[in-house]
Amino acid sequence: MIERIIKIVFNRIVAPDTFLMGFRSPEIASESRPGQFVMVRVGATKDPLLRRPFSVCGVMEGDLICILYRVVGHGTKIMSQKEEGEILSVIGPLGRGFELPEGDKKVMLVSGGIGVAPLFYLAQAMKTGDVEFMAGFNSSREIIDANQISNLQLNISLATDDGTTGYAGTVTDLLTNYLDQNHVKNGSFYLYACGPLPMLKSVVSIAYDRDITCQVSMEASMACGLGACQGCAVKAYALEGQTHYHQVCKDGPVFPANVLDWNSI
Repeated sequence: MIERIIKIVFNRIVAPDTFLMGFRSPEIASESRPGQFVMVRVGATKDPLLRRPFSVCGVMEGDLICILYRVVGHGTKIMSQKEEGEILSVIGPLGRGFELPEGDKKVMLVSGGIGVAPLFYLAQAMKTGDVEFMAGFNSSREIIDANQISNLQLNISLATDDGTTGYAGTVTDLLTNYLDQNHVKNGSFYLYACGPLPMLKSVVSIAYDRDITCQVSMEASMACGLGACQGCAVKAYALEGQTHYHQVCKDGPVFPANVLDWNSI
C-alpha cells in the first residue's frame, strides 16, 4: 500500500455521467494488478470525509494509472469537476486482484455497466489472445467505448436492456446464448465477471451449472478500504460449521465464485 499526492493528467467524459481520470504514479503503477483498486480523497476539505474506492481501469505508458467512474453522489460529482493539474491524495493499490489463467484456455470477460473498468485492465494483462469480451448496458447512451480507454482494440460483444445496440437483453442472456451455440465444454475456459450484484449472481449460477471456473469482482461501499471498519463484509460458505465472512476490500474485491454464499448476499 502506497499513499501519494498526485497531479491529474486528464479527467474526461466518456459517456453520460461517466468519466475517465488519469494520473501518474510510478510506485502505485508498478505494484498494481488487474482487479485491485485505489482510495481517492476527492476534496481538500473534510467534505466529503471519507475516501472513495475506484478500480484501476488500466496502466499505460508505464506509470499512467486510469480510473473509470460514474457520477452517482456528492463525492463523484466533485471528482467530475476536477481539472488537469489539480492535486489529489491517492492510496493504493489495495485488495486482491484476479488470478490470471493458466495455459492456453479460452477466456471470457463479462461486465455490467461500470463493471467494465477492472476487466479492461485484465484484458490488457492477458497473455492469451483467445479472449471473448461481453459488456452489458441499459441502453446505447451508456456504452463505454474501450478505444477511449486504451489502445487494445478489443472486440466487445454488446448487450443493451432496451435493445438499442447489439443483443437485445441482458449480458447474461448473451453469455448463455454464446455457450449454447458454441457448445462450450466444461473446463475449457475461464470466466471473469464484474458488475451489479444481480448480474453477478446470474453469472455465478451459469458457471456453477456448467462447471466453469469463475472469478468475480465484487462492488461494495467501502469506508476505509483497509479492512478496519468491516463495513463491506459478505457472507462466505461456512467452514467446519462456523459462519464465516470475507471483507470485500481486504479479502477481495476479487473472489473465486465458489467461496461466497450467494443466497445470503
